[in-house]
Amino acid sequence: MVSIPQIPKPAHTLVDSMLSRHFGRETVNYFSSSPINRLSFLRSDHPFLSTALQHPSARFVLLNNLAPLTTASTQLHLAKYEDVRPLVPQDTYDTSEDDMLKNFDSRKTQATLIFLGLDEGRKEGGLAFKVYQGTPYFAVDVTPRGSEQQQAAAKEVIGAVEAKGLSFFQARVHMTFSADEAAIYAQARALMDWNARNTFCGTCGHRTLAIQSGTKRACPPTDAARVAEGTTVERPECNTRTTLSNLSFPRTDPTIIVAVVSTDGKRVLLGRNKRFPPNFYSTLAGFIEPAESVEDAVRREVWEESGVTLSRVVIHSSQPWPYPANLMIGALAQVSDPEHEKISLQHDPELEDARWVEVEEVEEALRIGASNLGADAGTEYKGGLRLPPSTAIANQLIRAAISAEYFGSDKQSKM
Repeated sequence: MVSIPQIPKPAHTLVDSMLSRHFGRETVNYFSSSPINRLSFLRSDHPFLSTALQHPSARFVLLNNLAPLTTASTQLHLAKYEDVRPLVPQDTYDTSEDDMLKNFDSRKTQATLIFLGLDEGRKEGGLAFKVYQGTPYFAVDVTPRGSEQQQAAAKEVIGAVEAKGLSFFQARVHMTFSADEAAIYAQARALMDWNARNTFCGTCGHRTLAIQSGTKRACPPTDAARVAEGTTVERPECNTRTTLSNLSFPRTDPTIIVAVVSTDGKRVLLGRNKRFPPNFYSTLAGFIEPAESVEDAVRREVWEESGVTLSRVVIHSSQPWPYPANLMIGALAQVSDPEHEKISLQHDPELEDARWVEVEEVEEALRIGASNLGADAGTEYKGGLRLPPSTAIANQLIRAAISAEYFGSDKQSKM
């Protein structure tokens, strides 16, 4: 039986401060609070990256079509450099970024390699660089793609790790890793997916080049594949090279997710999507649109999906969601007038059902009916109301919605 992963518990959430006394302890969600210091300012320091890549302590997250290499469905496997050597040459960082751009040849492809950062909690035997010390982490795309040489190397790497009994865990959503592993995987997956989607420039359509160790992409001004009488030909002009926007940065799409409380504070608004398994309900969510505040997006999405009109909206916590690159901004909200609690599904047809649920029923469901979205799908569920697991921010929001800490109820939640 798979145990429920731990929710991150970083040290700062336990420290007393004026803000924590006023607003309560900070809520930390699954996929967040990575143990890795990203050291983003060193991503273009190739001497440092070269040392990190070849250091004996270096560890690698391997992704094959975004599926992570695991020892089991519940444990992320961290490979060593010897495992990826056929795909990642030791001299990968021997060339400066300026020379990489100057000598770009679109005919030559290489596996995406991303520097994730240093795990400073694992200093013993780790890399020491200036004031930083820890275990270097990288992510490698081992998907067989690109040139024939790259594909052959990728297949060699895949064959070797699978021969050791390891496997690439295929799942729509991975929520069975430990808290630290989940955060590391989320970073690796989101950046790898972004690189795969941006191999061509969105402005001129030509092939791009990964720089800053896989965290940015550039549109080179020349391409050795375009030659005339042995001379490299410049590419057509591209707006991405004329201003400070000469780089393509990884994107994050903000979304809201909200637990709504009734006027009297005794009920919580929950919705049901058509694809949910039997009895499964969750909080309402949706994308934030351009020129829209978080609070406005909460009010709009709740009204569009359920017809309920909100008053006060408070931001509660957030959760990275690497499918492919969302940031779930969690909120709590309340209806100020009973007249505004009327549910109507006539606007946006996204929900199959929405209903107000008594706090007592929510408390019972949190005790016995919290489970993964896909678990037991299509089978008869023995309990009543079914809610998202603790690894989902929706669960944290629902708990907050029935907690006296936020709504001043005379009755403390039993959760």
